[in-house]
Order: sequence, then structure tokens, then C-alpha cells
Amino acid sequence: MKRRSIRHELGISAELTELAKVRQWVRTVLGGFPANVVSTAVMVVDELTSNALRHGRAPYHIRLLTGAAKLRIEVEDAGGEPAHRRAPSEQGGRGLLLVERCAAAWGQLRRPGGKTLWAELATDQEAAGAPG
Repeated sequence: MKRRSIRHELGISAELTELAKVRQWVRTVLGGFPANVVSTAVMVVDELTSNALRHGRAPYHIRLLTGAAKLRIEVEDAGGEPAHRRAPSEQGGRGLLLVERCAAAWGQLRRPGGKTLWAELATDQEAAGAPG
């Protein structure tokens, strides 16, 4: 059965406590997907959302665009500064590196009034289970 593309969206406040809500929302939305896809998606959404909350500005929106072969994750904030990978240290710097390693593709779109960081994950059984 072919899975059609569906868009899911969640707005959150600027509180770091929102991360637990976001992780649960991702698990609920992706309930019918393979467990490895769900766990990877939760990790990627958590990293992108954490980055937005720490370095961006409200309003914050998380989108999941589910399709037959891929899942697109988008985290939008109103911050004007582009996201960039930092050298890992005791203070952090591993988030975007982790996203890069987990996602088939990722990037960011700058727009008037903010930016959107996005990542795409394979959702078909064969590609999702393949080592990356």
C-alpha cells in the first residue's frame, strides 16, 4: 500500500521543557512507521528543536511531512542567524553533526523573518534499515 504525503505541524513555546512534548508528538505522529525510523526521527527533531530554542527566536514550528519513501522534518524559528556546525566540545556542538550522520539529506532555508532547518530520513523498510 502506498503511503500518501501528509503534513503534521506543531507550534511550541520558547521553554526547553517543550522538548519532551515534541518527542512525544513525533512518536504519536509516526506510530505506524518502523521503530528505527521513529527513534531516528525523534533524535533528529530533538536536536533541531534544541538548536532552534537555544539559538533562534520565537515563534517555533515543527513540521513532519510523511511520504512513501521519505520523512521530511522541518524546524522553523524567527532567528536571523544561520545555523552552523561547531567543533564538538564539553559545551555542545554535536547536534548538527548528529543530524548530518542520521539524515539522508539536511540543510537550511533562510527567509525574511527567520530560517527553517530541515532533514530527510528514508522511511521505506530497505533504506531505513541500511547502515548509514
